[in-house]
Amino acid sequence: MSKPPHIVVAGAGAIGCFVGGLLAAGGRRVTLMVRPRVRGEIAGHGLSLTDFGGMAVQVDPEVLELAVSPMCLETADVILVTVKSGDTAEIAELINRHARAGVKVVSLQNGLSNAQDLTQALPAFDVRAGMVPFNVVPMGQGGFHRATSGDIVIGAGPSDLGDLLTVPHLLTSESRDIEGIQWGKFLINLNNALNALSGLTLQEQLRDRGWRRLMADQWQEAHRVLRKHGITPVSTTPVSIGAIPWILRLPTPLFTRIAASMLTIDAQARTSMALDLMAHRTTEIDALQGLVVQMGRDLNVPTPINEMIAEVVRTAEVAAEGLPNVTVKAIRDELAQK
Repeated sequence: MSKPPHIVVAGAGAIGCFVGGLLAAGGRRVTLMVRPRVRGEIAGHGLSLTDFGGMAVQVDPEVLELAVSPMCLETADVILVTVKSGDTAEIAELINRHARAGVKVVSLQNGLSNAQDLTQALPAFDVRAGMVPFNVVPMGQGGFHRATSGDIVIGAGPSDLGDLLTVPHLLTSESRDIEGIQWGKFLINLNNALNALSGLTLQEQLRDRGWRRLMADQWQEAHRVLRKHGITPVSTTPVSIGAIPWILRLPTPLFTRIAASMLTIDAQARTSMALDLMAHRTTEIDALQGLVVQMGRDLNVPTPINEMIAEVVRTAEVAAEGLPNVTVKAIRDELAQK
C-alpha cells in the first residue's frame, strides 16, 4: 500500500501553522518546517486552531512532523511555501538542493512576484501561485486564530491539488485565472499598511469613513496603474473590482451592512503588517505599495498616495516603536504639501 502524499509546509509561521495544522487534523501527512522556537512551542503545547466562527481544533504534536532541517524536503510530494517575500530566494535554493524534481510547489504568500520568482528559480518543479484570503493571528503557546473569512485558491495545473488541500474547515479550489485573482487580493492587501498606520483593529478602521475614503483613493490609484499595464484584477467577492471604492465611500451604516455580506472579520483582527510593526519586524511594504510605485514609474503614472504610505511605513520600521497611530488628517496634510 503506497504512502499518502507528503506535504511539507516550508517556513511555517502563522499561515503555515494554521493551514498545515488543519491539513494534519484532516488526515493528511504533514511536516511543518519551522524555526527552533516554533518547534519547541508546538512540541510542548500542540496546535490550538480557532477562528471567528467558533471553530476549535486541537492538533497533538504526534499527528504531524516538526522539522528544523531542510532535509525534510527530500521526501516531499507537495511543498507549501509560506515564508515572507524577502525569504523566497532562500527557500527556493533549499528546495532546489533537497527536493525531487517534479514536486509540486505552491506559493501561499502575499505579493505577486513570489510565485514568479519561484517559477524562475525552480524550472524542474510544478510551481503554482496561490491566494490566501484570510489572516491568522498567533496567540502564543501553539495557538493560531483565523480572524477573517475566505477560501484558498491556487493555480490549476497538470494534476489536481484542490482535493488534497481540502479538509474540514479548509477549502481549496483551483483556478486558471489565478493571476487575476492574485491581483484582486493584491488591491485588498494594500489596506495592510493603512491598518498598521492607524493603530486600530480592522473592524475599527473599516468603521471609520476617513480611513475608508483613503483606502478607496489608494485603491483607485493602484487600479489605474494595473490597467495601464494591461492587468485585469479579479474580485473574489460578489462585488466587482471597480465598485469597491464606491462602496468604501458610503456612509458607515450602509457600508457596514453591505460589507457584512462579503467578509467576516473578528473583532480583534489586525493585518499582518500591523503585527509585523508591533513585533519590530521588517514588513512587506516593498511587495505592496512599493510595487505600485515602481510600476507607476515604469509608465510615468503618478502614485502619490501609495508612495506616501510606503514612506511612512518604512519610517515606522526604522523607528521600531510599534504601531505609529497616524491619523488620516496627517496623511492628507502631508499629501497636500507634496
